[in-house]
Amino acid sequence: MNRYIFLLLLLSLFFYCGNTPAGTTEQPKGNEPTVSRTMLSREQIVMSEQLADLFSGLNAKGLFNGNVLVAKAGKIIYRKSHGFLDKSNLTPLTDSSQFQLASVSKVITATAVLLLHERQQLDINQPFTTYFPDFPFASIKVRDLLDHRSGLQNYIYTLNKEINQPDYQMTNDEMYQAFIRRNCRLAQRPDTRFNYCNTNYALLALLVEKVGGKPFNVYLKEEIFQPLGMRHSCTIRDLDLGGNNVTRAYDNRWRPVRFDASDYVLGDKSVYSTTYDMFLFSEALYQNRIISKATQELAYKAYSREKRESNYGYGWRMHDFTDPDKKEVFHNGWWHGYRSAFHRRLKDTLTIVVLSNQLNSSTYQTYRIYDVIDKVSTANPHTEEQDD
Repeated sequence: MNRYIFLLLLLSLFFYCGNTPAGTTEQPKGNEPTVSRTMLSREQIVMSEQLADLFSGLNAKGLFNGNVLVAKAGKIIYRKSHGFLDKSNLTPLTDSSQFQLASVSKVITATAVLLLHERQQLDINQPFTTYFPDFPFASIKVRDLLDHRSGLQNYIYTLNKEINQPDYQMTNDEMYQAFIRRNCRLAQRPDTRFNYCNTNYALLALLVEKVGGKPFNVYLKEEIFQPLGMRHSCTIRDLDLGGNNVTRAYDNRWRPVRFDASDYVLGDKSVYSTTYDMFLFSEALYQNRIISKATQELAYKAYSREKRESNYGYGWRMHDFTDPDKKEVFHNGWWHGYRSAFHRRLKDTLTIVVLSNQLNSSTYQTYRIYDVIDKVSTANPHTEEQDD
């Protein structure tokens, strides 16, 4: 009889382990820690299940293809891959799938600049000509590049002829030299109003190279990615675009998107990463392990007083920037078939990472994630884990 009971228990354990419960992240391919129900509170399990329903539903309707990670107070609540890395051969996405971050790369570039500023290797309040004497606009300061108040024109449009040359991989220095040769006028007087411009961050990457004493891609690797354990993060310069983990880019009809020379200009885009690596980056900021709290406060400050509803700091957009309980710092990205969203609510150390290799507008609908988190927390105010 005891032997019979033992066999029944063994069979039950086998079937339990062979099925992933709702809300549990599947075993990742990149050796990142898994998320299990036993690691979550009851409320977090409800959040995880509702987020799973949300993104599974979007994927089933053809409205989302990508990876999602949601974490709060350092604990991953939801992480899942939905769809294909390569649609042509139906290769599925995994936790190690690398996506072009597009303009979310600006957050990392700004952090590198602020790291050098904190180390007193550069001064963001100095004119850019302090470091590049041949730069033709002496009144533009480094901080004007960081907060998009430089008044510069966008190189992606002014250098359209150069960018569309076939089989050309433009470097930041080539972009800089071509931009100067064009004798482009300023679109507006520096520090008069916000004007989002990729040129600003391509120049900041050059600044990091010059002051940091090493190529921009190497600086990111040695000063940010490796120290934080971001094993699947690099720039396009260090990437095999045909690699097993690298996502292919598509439009909303699953047509492959062609790259051009500007894809190889760094700083404004062209960092590839994973949801888990971006979680590590976010946590390192919350824990003040990259740059200090005081330096981060500079980054999260609103510098464009003419903007009322939202604003921009140093590399970060922000919502509810006057309310410390609701303040959200974030950046979205959209580039050549990729869409990305990296959102952080500072008060409760919430992190949201949504990466897509298809032009799905649902990538930006992070309000749906906030709705799930906040409604469940409100419904269970006494049993939800306390946040800092």
